[in-house]
Amino acid sequence: MAEWVGREILPHERDLRIWLRRRFVADGDVEDIVQECFCRLAEVLDVSHITEPRAYLFTMARHLAYRQRRRATVVRMEPLSAHMRDELEADYPSPERIAIGRDELGRVQAALATLTERARRIFVMRRVEGLSQKQIAEALGVSETIVENDASRSLRAVLKHLTDPPADAQQTSRKEAPRARSH
Repeated sequence: MAEWVGREILPHERDLRIWLRRRFVADGDVEDIVQECFCRLAEVLDVSHITEPRAYLFTMARHLAYRQRRRATVVRMEPLSAHMRDELEADYPSPERIAIGRDELGRVQAALATLTERARRIFVMRRVEGLSQKQIAEALGVSETIVENDASRSLRAVLKHLTDPPADAQQTSRKEAPRARSH
């Protein structure tokens, strides 16, 4: 999946940002929409039905922009009822969810550790802090092309690291495979 995203989607990220800015949304919202596109793509289990990745990406972004615009309408605020407060309190993460979250954080940290220092800084500035390529280039004293290339390579590397099974799981499955066949 990471290879497919890197090959078929990432080359269009810059065009998507330009297109969104020209047609739909403010700069701050562009980042949110692009990030949401990547999150939704990460949830896709099978991409074989996607024959036109660029069109798929732009269509997804257009729908997200429309949805965001609809939600931006003014909504009347009402105080929460006791029942709703109880439901919100029940939404705290369970111990299992906390453990899963910590594991995921560890995997992200391990993925980031595989990057060069510059690539890691660019990735964090871009994906976590939400800075534009221009802002990052100015802050680091490099060209926007370098920022774009490093951001793209870094995202591919992180996605690959996160989507590949951990090495110890591969070792375990290889050791267990012969026993499963002997039954």
